Amino acid sequence: MLFAGLAHAQSADITQFRAERAEEEIQVSAQIQFELPAAVEDALLKGIPMYFVAEADVLRERWYWYDKRLASVERHMRLAYQPLTRRWRLNVSTGPGNANSQGLVLNQGFDTLPQALAGIKRVSGWKVADVADLDPSLKYKVEFRFRLDLSRLPRPFQIGAIGQSDWDVSAGISTPLSSDLTK
Repeated sequence: MLFAGLAHAQSADITQFRAERAEEEIQVSAQIQFELPAAVEDALLKGIPMYFVAEADVLRERWYWYDKRLASVERHMRLAYQPLTRRWRLNVSTGPGNANSQGLVLNQGFDTLPQALAGIKRVSGWKVADVADLDPSLKYKVEFRFRLDLSRLPRPFQIGAIGQSDWDVSAGISTPLSSDLTK
């Protein structure tokens, strides 16, 4: 089922968003459109990796208080250029990528930047919750966010990037979860 919920985007757009039931889990698929800012591309070509984060939350709607977060997942993507081989490397993991993180890591190599960005811009069949955790009689919504993680950049870049729109790549969408998906 395709949702055209409320989108909040600054420098990127979520052109397609879908939450669906597959087996006994709720999965999210999304297509994000953005142009890589010149400052970000220049830093990449100099060998500085960029970190992108996709986040999804399943929230139970409550009229009397803030919505209750039932499930929260993150996908971290590290894009780096290898000047010696002239290839792009994309690492996708469930954690921020430090030595203490647990989870799966997918490493892919690409010949061109557009090929590597295509892997970042597409989220397909991503498990966000188990159906068993959802009560069919209640209302739920899915919040999806995508951003360039400036906190993972080297310190000199963090200082220069904060508050500059050249470094802003972010988008978000919030949409109700259909009741037929939770049954």
